Amino acid sequence: MTQPTMTTNADGAKLADAGARRTRLREFQAQLVERMQAAAAGTGSQASQLGIMIGQTRWLLSLQEAGEIVSVSGITPVPLTQDWYLGLTNIRGNLISVVDLARFKGMARTPIDKESRIIAFGPALGFNGGLLVSRVMGLRNVADMETQPGGEAGWSIQRYVDRDAQVWNELKLSLLVQDPQFLHVGL
Repeated sequence: MTQPTMTTNADGAKLADAGARRTRLREFQAQLVERMQAAAAGTGSQASQLGIMIGQTRWLLSLQEAGEIVSVSGITPVPLTQDWYLGLTNIRGNLISVVDLARFKGMARTPIDKESRIIAFGPALGFNGGLLVSRVMGLRNVADMETQPGGEAGWSIQRYVDRDAQVWNELKLSLLVQDPQFLHVGL
């Protein structure tokens, strides 16, 4: 006696769940792109920033400085570089340098898993680079957060605390790409 109906139903349910997740992900990405384009055009709320996790730390990126968000795949290592410089990847025909900012800051290496992403730097920065992040957490409205004094580094100028008492550091990519240590990837 065979059980093709049960296998088909279980596989069908798995495929339906996977399809629903892909649809939700596409919708989220489409909304995020729309908001990022509105912010770049100056028509969106200036208080919205992209929330990301770098290591175990929460960060906010300006939508004007953040570029494309892509899944992690095909990073080609470059010999004789710092351990935080992961290598090069191709994003829509452009070679992008990928940096593990958590490792750059002296923390543990960011594991690459299904939630990891590469955030490319926005074209306005004129820097073909991207950051490996643990997770993209969506848009956050800093107007709904409490401002705290200081930031973590020279390129983190502001700190916020949200309603859930989570600390967020504002990451200025425009300042990061001017940091001499960040620019010196060779050994």
